[in-house]
Amino acid sequence: MSFCCGGSMIGTKGTLKHFRTQVHNVPLLVCPVCERIEVHYKVENEYEILAEYAHDDGTPEIDFQDYVMEDEDTMFENCVNVEEDDPMDMVQRQIDMSLDLLAVAKEIGDEKWERDLKKRLAVMSLRRARLQHK
Repeated sequence: MSFCCGGSMIGTKGTLKHFRTQVHNVPLLVCPVCERIEVHYKVENEYEILAEYAHDDGTPEIDFQDYVMEDEDTMFENCVNVEEDDPMDMVQRQIDMSLDLLAVAKEIGDEKWERDLKKRLAVMSLRRARLQHK
């Protein structure tokens, strides 16, 4: 599980651009608060190698799944949420986990982590309110 802004990131697949080459279906982790994106740690090395080779060959587009076979279930098994989850369910799980982590942060006296989690809760609460109005 990867963390950002005090809590867990969301597992998904997406397209990344490496110089002039687009690499599709790359397993990614996305922060629901600051929207930071990183290649999933299980395939980070494979992504770097594939993207570099594709770029050196002058390939404009490449599909990651054609070259790296990684089981999607095990890839995202340690993620609290994946992008395919129901949006309201995802937001609620993120809020619940952040509240649990906030209790831990208070218990150990980590003020920076508390601030990060409170900011995260504010963003996720706003997102939940928007989803409720739809």
